[in-house]
Amino acid sequence: MYLKKVNGPRAVTLPDGTVMTRADLPDPLTRRWVASRKAAVVRAIEGGLITREEAIESYGLSDEELSAWHAAVEQHGEVALKATSIQRYRQL
Repeated sequence: MYLKKVNGPRAVTLPDGTVMTRADLPDPLTRRWVASRKAAVVRAIEGGLITREEAIESYGLSDEELSAWHAAVEQHGEVALKATSIQRYRQL
């Protein structure tokens, strides 16, 4: 079996005890960002699987968009990433 050379770890253990690997990340060509995919990227950054810069480059995200995802998870949990919940959790 051949493993592609990557910078950084291939797998990390998250604070809740689950193991996250690079295979758990969304496809870099993702265009439809559902809450579970957003949460996976945020968890990967927080767990040290990928860097913030790597996520921005790989997924074509803006720094502001990624910051908004991180803030939503930090303040209200992953449920705040759902498109239907954004209005409920948005700061005015």
